[in-house]
Amino acid sequence: MGKAISNTSPLLYLYRAGGIDWLPKLFDEVWAPEAVRNELQAGQSKGYDVPNPDEYPWLNIVNPKSTPSEWLALDLGAGEIAAMALALENSDRVVLLDDMLALRTAQAAGVQVWGTLQVLLEAKSHGLIKKVEPYMAKLSDSGMWVSAEVKQRILALAGES
Repeated sequence: MGKAISNTSPLLYLYRAGGIDWLPKLFDEVWAPEAVRNELQAGQSKGYDVPNPDEYPWLNIVNPKSTPSEWLALDLGAGEIAAMALALENSDRVVLLDDMLALRTAQAAGVQVWGTLQVLLEAKSHGLIKKVEPYMAKLSDSGMWVSAEVKQRILALAGES
């Protein structure tokens, strides 16, 4: 098992799909920067159905020591930037991101990236779930946009197409 750093969206989508507790089963350690906690707490204060990071003892709040200044000019959220910076400083960890710009930026920096859909595939391969398709539907219902092409590719990778 590896170690991960999560941005806000994977925590949010996995929580809403009933899969947030897969993370400590897939990873020895899961970190999130303070900016992610702040984004989730802002959602809670507005009445949104979001996870409370303090309720997950396996989720450790860890902040990056620095941030590449060129990332600050990009159209990225504080949580994405902090999670990517933390991953850059801890190359043994995979960073969990869903935003395409964040994903491409992290990959260009040499960071290993998984999206929420990769977590779903890993959950199936580790026997945490029997089928990916019902969770794909839950992710869509919870606001995650997945194109028909990507959905078919994920289902094919899961052996469910």
